[in-house]
Amino acid sequence: MSGAGWRRELIAAAREMAARGLAVGTAGNVSLRAPEGILITPSAVPYAELTPEMIPVLHEDGGFEGRWRPSSEWRFHLDIYLTRPEAGGIVHHHAPHTTALAMARREIPACHYMIARFGGAPLRCAEYALFGTAALSQALLRALAGRTACLMANHGGLALGADVHGALAAATELEALAQHYLLSLQAGGPVLLSEREVAEAVEQFATAYRPNRPKG
Repeated sequence: MSGAGWRRELIAAAREMAARGLAVGTAGNVSLRAPEGILITPSAVPYAELTPEMIPVLHEDGGFEGRWRPSSEWRFHLDIYLTRPEAGGIVHHHAPHTTALAMARREIPACHYMIARFGGAPLRCAEYALFGTAALSQALLRALAGRTACLMANHGGLALGADVHGALAAATELEALAQHYLLSLQAGGPVLLSEREVAEAVEQFATAYRPNRPKG
């Protein structure tokens, strides 16, 4: 894929994030790992207005190339890529149900087997830190230990994927799980799965949700 192709892929994912109701205005940010470096959505530009030449490229030393400055959250994107080599895409959103739980600083417990999709239970809420800071990066790295998603206190949510499409799928499922958990609280609170049941679900995911390709 060409450099412009990677940029178009990032733009498509960012627009799809907004179309799914995961972000309003310029809230949230999306990045992917490309051959030339880390591509990330620029700061304060509506997703509908993005063009390939607007996409900045982050480098491992924290520098960037491009005329448009990167998202104010570039630091945690970079730090996650540096410490999670399996991550090829990251989606950070302010989706309503995820953000509501984050505002209450509530983690998501083992309320549904889909928590296995993110590596196990609980799905943690990272400690609060000012956006764009090294402190926020460190809080996120702790919350993501052994997980592919987390909540961000008084902020929103974040999900990783093998590529940007996988990260968007995970971010969407994070919002669905947050919504289901909030609804269950209104019904008196969920009955939680045991550690054994969560471990079985994690193991089952490796088989049931592996890539599905035709025989022959």
